[in-house]
Amino acid sequence: MRSYIEERAVIVAKYILEKNTTVRQTAKTFGVSKSTIHKDVTERLEEINPSLALEVKRVLEKNKSERHIRGGMATKLKYESEKKV
Repeated sequence: MRSYIEERAVIVAKYILEKNTTVRQTAKTFGVSKSTIHKDVTERLEEINPSLALEVKRVLEKNKSERHIRGGMATKLKYESEKKV
């Protein structure tokens, strides 16, 4: 694996832990695809730093368990803004 990919995986993982962000938010911040972020933190990071990978996995699982709530809030805001117009 190339060194810049390893560095990116570690940087992305630390960012997710620090900011408690979703894969989508992280991808937007770093200007890469969601697939790249997901592969970095699930597959590549396990080889580089297993303990860091475990911490990130916990955050991703928490985000996954809460995604239905975020989706519901987004839908609610959408319809509230349409009512005002």
